[in-house]
Amino acid sequence: MSYSPVFSASKHHEELGTSFYDIVEPASFPQHILRYRNQRWAARVGLDALDDQEWIDHFGRFRPLPGSFEQPLALRYHGHQFRVYNPHLGDGRGFLFAQLKDAEDGRVLDLGTKGSGQTPWSRHADGRLTLKGGVREVLATEMLEALGVETSKSFSLIETGDELERGDEPSPTRSSVLVRLSHSHIRIGTFQRFLYLNEADNIRKLLNYSVRTYMPEAWRDEEPARAAAFLEHVCRRVARMGAQWMAAGFVHGVLNTDNINITGESFDYGPWRFLPHYDPGFTAAYFDETGLYAFGRQPDALLWNLYRLAECLLPLAPQDLLEQALGSFESALHREFAQAILHRLGLQSRGYTHDGALAKALWIFLHETRAPFEQTFFDWYGGVLSSERPAKSSSASFYAHGSFQAFRTALSDFSPSPDINLEHPYFQQPMPCTMLIDEVEAIWAPIAAEDDWSLFNDKLRHIRTMAEAYGAR
Repeated sequence: MSYSPVFSASKHHEELGTSFYDIVEPASFPQHILRYRNQRWAARVGLDALDDQEWIDHFGRFRPLPGSFEQPLALRYHGHQFRVYNPHLGDGRGFLFAQLKDAEDGRVLDLGTKGSGQTPWSRHADGRLTLKGGVREVLATEMLEALGVETSKSFSLIETGDELERGDEPSPTRSSVLVRLSHSHIRIGTFQRFLYLNEADNIRKLLNYSVRTYMPEAWRDEEPARAAAFLEHVCRRVARMGAQWMAAGFVHGVLNTDNINITGESFDYGPWRFLPHYDPGFTAAYFDETGLYAFGRQPDALLWNLYRLAECLLPLAPQDLLEQALGSFESALHREFAQAILHRLGLQSRGYTHDGALAKALWIFLHETRAPFEQTFFDWYGGVLSSERPAKSSSASFYAHGSFQAFRTALSDFSPSPDINLEHPYFQQPMPCTMLIDEVEAIWAPIAAEDDWSLFNDKLRHIRTMAEAYGAR
């Protein structure tokens, strides 16, 4: 096998013991067709030198990576699903395959799967992932990463040759196995499971492991202070993620407690959507009949989930300390939202008050005019330095609206970021790269009909061009 010198495997999660996971066998697939491999992130973990067959051996047949787990771990957790507690969850079609070190910052990274077969938590399901579901997750993560959102990375997608029966799409449908890369698969629901089982010692063990592994700066010698510091760090990270979603016009769709991890990275993409225009009631999931996880309600949903995490820490810390930690969420959300808006506009900060006023003025404009969401950010990237581009834009008429003047006035006080690259070819085109639901369906249609992946690959190239223009890593 061809491993780069920077390759460094880990198996930290095994330290927790078998109360936290089940050792499982991966599915045996009839076919392995490599459809996507993330070379950028493979280079950061020392796996970019693998040839395609070696890649398939690891991420389609799940041959262990040297120095990591000898067998995959299906993680145990519970969770609230649409505010209803479910004690029968867990990795039902995935597992933790390996842990690695990021060659750039030394942080631990998880390689987790989706569609890798049945586990003790499959609840009579087949443990498989549709190929369409895998394609959608690749598109979501690539787009979000380019827009500056803290997200898991789609690492590998392999078509596996099974024919799956699904009620929400034409069946039989094609199958796949996805591998994603993220800093942690420890969820709020992981803590909830031990509260439900009244296992305070395992809550303590999970807390200590999480702090040591993912946020050592939160370590405090006294346990109550450690629990509160941990909760505050999680609150700030989740607030950052939520703020970035809002600035990207993204709707996750299913903000259950088992879909929120402690490192504040967006993951597990099911019925996601991007906004065509500002609409706080816009939902991603057809089954979200009350709009619980609508675009404008996402911050509230995240805070509700964080309260559930705080409940899990009550055996270790007094309520007043935990409530104080929870109080950090709102201020972090506002601060991170202003920062995310500045990032999307390519502007330098002028301090919290000015940054917040600019973000508010833009939000009011988008709300009152329903101007195309992504086009607005594209047109005004660079601020007043880019005034010629919006004048020629298909959205130019929206910028004559009265509500735009407050944003335009605020914008004149901001300077472009020093590393802005307005000469990039991306900014010479009339329209931005977008990922609306009709585009996703159009990308999938030729794959389903003719096994034609050209639109998929073209879109990935366009996203990478956008990422380069915005300076995304």
